[in-house]
Amino acid sequence: MIGTAVVGATTMIFAIIMLLTDGLTKDMGKLSLMHAPFLLGLISGGSVIYWFTGASMQAVSTGAYRAVEFIKKNIRLEGVEKASVEDSKKVVAICTQYAQRGMFNLFLTIFFSTLAFACIEPFFFIGYLISIALFGLYQAIFMANAGGAWDNAKKVVEVELKEKGTPLHAASVVGDTVGDPFKDTSSVAMNPVIKFTTLFGLLAVELAIKIKPDGLRVGLAAAFFLISTVFVYRSFYGMRIGAAD
Repeated sequence: MIGTAVVGATTMIFAIIMLLTDGLTKDMGKLSLMHAPFLLGLISGGSVIYWFTGASMQAVSTGAYRAVEFIKKNIRLEGVEKASVEDSKKVVAICTQYAQRGMFNLFLTIFFSTLAFACIEPFFFIGYLISIALFGLYQAIFMANAGGAWDNAKKVVEVELKEKGTPLHAASVVGDTVGDPFKDTSSVAMNPVIKFTTLFGLLAVELAIKIKPDGLRVGLAAAFFLISTVFVYRSFYGMRIGAAD
C-alpha cells in the first residue's frame, strides 16, 4: 500500500518537473502558499480524498445492508447446516451490484474532476497533485490501522476475554462493522486514486496548457466540474439505504 502511494507521489514529482520545464520555470515562485491557486489546489486535493473515503464507505454500507435484508427475508437455516448455493450466489450478486454502482460513481468523479482541475491553472493543479498524494497516503495508513485495531478488539473480546453475548461484545462488533470497510475497502482503494490522478493528470494538464484561448479552457473546466458534481451527488444520495433499490 505504502509502496504504491510512493509511486504515485514520484509520478506527481515528475509531473511538476515537466510542467516547470514547459515554459513555467520563470514562475517557480508561485509554488507558495501565498499564491492563491496553489493553496486552493492543496485544499481541493484533500477534499477529494475525504469525499472518496466517505463515498466508498457509503457504497459498502448500502451493499451490506441489502445483503442482510435478503438473508433475513429468504434464508432459513432451521434443520440445515448451511444455506443453499443459489441463495449464497444471490447474496454475492447483491454485494457485487452495489460495489460496481459505487465504483462507477467514484471513478467518474475522479476522472472528470481531474480533467476540470487540470484546465483551471497549472499551479492550482500542482497543488492538487501534491495534496492528493500526501492526504491519500496518510489517510490510507490511518484507515488501515484504525480498521485493524477495531478488528483486533473484537477478537480480543471473543477469544481472550470470552465475553461473547455481552454488551462489550456488541460494542466491539459495531466497531468491527466500521473497521472492515476501513481496512479492506477505503484504505486500499486510495492507491489507485493516487496513481490514476497523477498519471492521468500529467497527460491532462499537458493538453490543457495548450488549449487557446483561455476562455475555452475555463469553460471546459466548468463543464467537467459540473459533470463531476453529478456523480458526487449520486455517490451519496443515490447510494443511501433509503434511496438505493
